[in-house]
Amino acid sequence: MPGDCSIRALWILNNIDAVVFSRRFPVVEKRWRAACQSENESSDDDPVKYTVFSSVPSDSELAAAFSERKTREGSVRGFGIRVSQSREGSDSWVDDPITRHIVGVYINKEEEGENNLMWPLALHIKGPYCILILPLVEPRHVKAYARLCKRSDCGNAVTAHENLSSLLLDLPSITGAFMVAHAVGDIVTGDVVEPEVVVNQSPSVGGLLDSLTGSIGISGISSRAKPVAAPVASSTPAGAAAIGALASDVPKSGSRLLDKDALRSFISSAMPFGTPLDLSYSNIFSVRANGFSSLDIPPQDLKQPAWKPYLYKGKQRLLFTIHETLHAAMYDRDEIPDSLSVSGQINCRAELERLPDVSFPLTGLSTSKIEALSFHPCAQVPEQNVDKQALMFSPPLGNFVLMRYQATCCLGPPVKGFYQLSMVSEDEGAFLFKLHLMEVSNAEHSVEWKIITSGRGLSGKSIEATFPGTVRFAPWQMQRSTSFRSVFEGITDDDSDNETENTNNMANTEEFLMEKMSKDLPPVDLEEPFSWLAYNYAKVSFKIIGASLSGISIDPKSVSIYPAVKAPVESSSQVTSGDYILWNTLGKCPSAVTAKV
Repeated sequence: MPGDCSIRALWILNNIDAVVFSRRFPVVEKRWRAACQSENESSDDDPVKYTVFSSVPSDSELAAAFSERKTREGSVRGFGIRVSQSREGSDSWVDDPITRHIVGVYINKEEEGENNLMWPLALHIKGPYCILILPLVEPRHVKAYARLCKRSDCGNAVTAHENLSSLLLDLPSITGAFMVAHAVGDIVTGDVVEPEVVVNQSPSVGGLLDSLTGSIGISGISSRAKPVAAPVASSTPAGAAAIGALASDVPKSGSRLLDKDALRSFISSAMPFGTPLDLSYSNIFSVRANGFSSLDIPPQDLKQPAWKPYLYKGKQRLLFTIHETLHAAMYDRDEIPDSLSVSGQINCRAELERLPDVSFPLTGLSTSKIEALSFHPCAQVPEQNVDKQALMFSPPLGNFVLMRYQATCCLGPPVKGFYQLSMVSEDEGAFLFKLHLMEVSNAEHSVEWKIITSGRGLSGKSIEATFPGTVRFAPWQMQRSTSFRSVFEGITDDDSDNETENTNNMANTEEFLMEKMSKDLPPVDLEEPFSWLAYNYAKVSFKIIGASLSGISIDPKSVSIYPAVKAPVESSSQVTSGDYILWNTLGKCPSAVTAKV
């Protein structure tokens, strides 16, 4: 846990912006008010003296302020960059994408004066809930952010006198706030499973082409209401991508009830008086369920960390699993490059007695093009160079995530292909998938492709698969369908004598269909506006055992344990598909414009 992290308050809101749970920490709030008083006494001439909201708002005030921000910023997370709709004083006015995750709200905005800014709020969306965590910072930090919200220029230039990046680097409590938000989100949605650690699996690829409706499916070629126009943010449908960003913008609907008792119990144990100590739900649950006995007391010469309440006893071993998720946007167009990104994590299970330290060099960083790294609180990073990242950690009990990272895919896509959808009538579309399994090269692993299929589209030892088909859906109105058929038949009859003209008119017919359907469908708000009509895509799912697409690897022979013990070390890796999208090559598709240097 980042040093000196304290939480003033937290709120959980549902998808109608109502507070369903809140918790305030008076001890931390007392420190905040004392800091505000001291700051006000020492800065009488400060022009932004009154921009700091000096108390924690009520639930109704917070809900109203959060709803007002959502309206002002266009969505739950907001624009993230300065756009034409941005207003001075808003988060998007700062012109930094991080403001989609670290937000500010204005309390009692209808009252006179400016003493209503509450910042920073760590925003985390999980299931149907929006989780807001308010960490303790100094009033001068809030004032600095208030100045950023009102400056005339935009951007986050390093040479600027004040910028958001340098401000956040001075606030380790925000990292702790996000850790709290993720822990709370897992509890309220029931997603408190331990990370997977794989042991001794041979390299393979399984279930790549299980079925058309299972591993490969069509999204969004249904006759449904037209979405309200929304800006296209990016090309890849994950992380900072178009679909991923838009989908995560809206809390998902769900029927699971919030277990407030479990949440109160976790908060009182994990972060007493607002100071996070151990955010592991499994540890908290084990301590509450089992308590401690005289056998659990560690020797006096050992300092037991908070993340390891119990000491392991038994056969010793150390397991690592590199688990990567590959996200892709495949266009099959010369003018639009494909986009690939890897999000990965190193899971660990250390069945080691007493409290040893484990260290090893993480290799492959020079070729993996790592964009972001984060580590478990038990880890230390004493050494860094071009190709090696030395890690040392005192492992907790059970499975845990040692490291998370974002990287580019250095080996190319394991599956290439294209997807085409063409509307042949108002209520029927013809589609075609064609997939090609690429060779996956790895320095230490050979990958054997195993295709499980019903036989459709595959023959012999072919590494290509073709899936043609049609999709039909009911028309919106019978009258609309009848009028369409008359127009369609009229066009084809008039041009039946000329083959060339007939072909051109068929293309014009499809344009007519799209235009007519666009006009007839009523506009509504949709969470995924790209899954409508021409914005069609196919998804591919796969799993690769024994390979790492980022190039990161762990050599079991280089792992050291101190004090030295005889414990076998095993390392495995696997890659699974995330949002692996094949955009319709015959329709429209979102893409990001590459900046020209």
